[in-house]
Amino acid sequence: MIASNTLRRAFLLLALAWAGLIWYLSDQSGLDIPQAFDSQDKALHLVAFGVLGFLVMGTQQLPGNAFPTGSFWKVCILCAGYGVLDEYHQSFVPGRNPDVFDVAADITGAVLGAWLLVVLLRRVLR
Repeated sequence: MIASNTLRRAFLLLALAWAGLIWYLSDQSGLDIPQAFDSQDKALHLVAFGVLGFLVMGTQQLPGNAFPTGSFWKVCILCAGYGVLDEYHQSFVPGRNPDVFDVAADITGAVLGAWLLVVLLRRVLR
């Protein structure tokens, strides 16, 4: 269980910083990232929001061995909302376009990131 308020605050600060980085990168007209494979953009969204989901999940008070259903879904909905807001924000940035598949990758990443922290904590706390 993440009981330490200090640890939860650290997760909060990291989550806010990460969300700010996502926003900053979304505000750029163009990023020169070499294309290594098809759908790389979706993979980057998945990873970025996976990290966000992981960090936001770390802000929650988690029970020892039980799966924190309520906290888990709150985190997923919060991160999904941020993904939608991020794509809407991109509609105002020259050279950027909102994409429903980016939102899908954002949501998938957030769910996987939050789930990963829960699984890791369960293993550590056995």
